[in-house]
Amino acid sequence: MAQKIRVVVVDDSAFMRMVLKDIIDSQPDMQVVGVAKDGLEALQVIEEKKPDVVTLDVEMPKMNGIEVLKRIAQKYPVRVIMVSSLTEEGADITITALTLGAVDFLTKPSGSTSLTFREVADALLTKIRNAMLVDPKNLFARQIAKPALTAPKKTFLGNKAVVIGASTGGPRSLDLIIPALPENFPAPVFLVQHMPPVFTKSLATRLNSISKLAVKEAEDGEIVKKGTVYVAPGDFHMGIRTVNSNVQVFLDKSEKINNVRPAVDFTLMKVAEIYRANTVAVILTGMGRDGAKGAFMVKYYGGKVIAEHESTCVVYGMPKAVVEEGYADYVLPADKIAEKLIELV
Repeated sequence: MAQKIRVVVVDDSAFMRMVLKDIIDSQPDMQVVGVAKDGLEALQVIEEKKPDVVTLDVEMPKMNGIEVLKRIAQKYPVRVIMVSSLTEEGADITITALTLGAVDFLTKPSGSTSLTFREVADALLTKIRNAMLVDPKNLFARQIAKPALTAPKKTFLGNKAVVIGASTGGPRSLDLIIPALPENFPAPVFLVQHMPPVFTKSLATRLNSISKLAVKEAEDGEIVKKGTVYVAPGDFHMGIRTVNSNVQVFLDKSEKINNVRPAVDFTLMKVAEIYRANTVAVILTGMGRDGAKGAFMVKYYGGKVIAEHESTCVVYGMPKAVVEEGYADYVLPADKIAEKLIELV
């Protein structure tokens, strides 16, 4: 029999510890080997039990999730799934955790009905199994120095558009790309990161605070401007259309694509239809194949496609699909992508 996935549950709520433990122990391929109610206890349990995966509450007494994560990074490389409340503060901390090496995150159920817990249960079990596909050494590998790029001297006329798609591990790669783009970057950037509402806003706010470009959560009907990064809001597909010779963003609640909303494929197809050969697609780390069909459309119209190299991916899924289909013009580590974007745009 295959060895079970060993999980440690860390949460300051006795009720949540019980719920998470019951969900995990109900599965034949995983078991809870330890629980902890605060950060200090968590570090002791992790050292003693040496789990495969840790579910880590974001907000705890004595030592919050970020502090625990930093200690884990120093001492015991392990796959960490952050468990966050659906609040702005919880989302901000979670985004920081993802840039520090957490593999994924789960939002706590907002209601107490069995249905909300069932949805959380399915998501939790999927995330634990997916986490096992990740090498924990890659999560806490030496932080790559952010590229220091000087803004090109020439004035751009630019009529291009960039679409960036990411899922698991995306925030860490985005930290190396968006802040490295110069303030005179002559194209709009459409960013699709698989995340629920509130978290996409926190991601946009964080990137805006460390970037030369304006980064914002996209709004329905706004006119597209060069040098702005538009982040697809959680639970909405993001597209663009032309209205009276202006290009406008539109948000869409149609069916999920590749089981996600926002989907990278949706945005890529809409942007490629308008910008055609002037479209540049960037497919970053993530599980699954979202972005592969969109990359095909970009190639069909004569645009360029960049896939993130396996060496900087937390999960080499989405870029791998693009590379294996033969759609990637360039395969680059995250810290080299901004430089290539400047060259192409």
